[in-house]
Amino acid sequence: MADIKKIKARVRTADVPNAGTHGWVYLGIAGREFLLNAADTSAGLERGDNWTFVLGEDSNVENPSRNDPRRPQLDTDDLDRFPTYLRLEPDGHRPAWCLERVWVTVNPESDFPHTFDNPRLADFGEHRRLWLAQECGKQLFLKRYNP
Repeated sequence: MADIKKIKARVRTADVPNAGTHGWVYLGIAGREFLLNAADTSAGLERGDNWTFVLGEDSNVENPSRNDPRRPQLDTDDLDRFPTYLRLEPDGHRPAWCLERVWVTVNPESDFPHTFDNPRLADFGEHRRLWLAQECGKQLFLKRYNP
């Protein structure tokens, strides 16, 4: 059992036509949902983009104090009590998103980091991508990964 001080979510958008989105992207973990990318920002998740979103210490997301796993303090015990997922809330003129890869690491600089992944997206190719949209589903669940 340890306090969650930092969460890193590495997200890669596919490099295919219309893959980028200006929708809202959320991470659900340890019983909370956090906003990673807001629809009203100029920096959407563009085709071929690789982003590392950081929550907690050294945060780089909008509204860092409202998207902080230390407020209220979350604990690593909750990582297995609640599902971990990435969710798109479609919005704007480009609501769909083609996700190619996502990894989430809790307390990445600690001696015992916790990593979540979806191994079905672990390689490149047409059958290793996932479209998220209102008409085809908006969530991807992740499972614990033990390297």
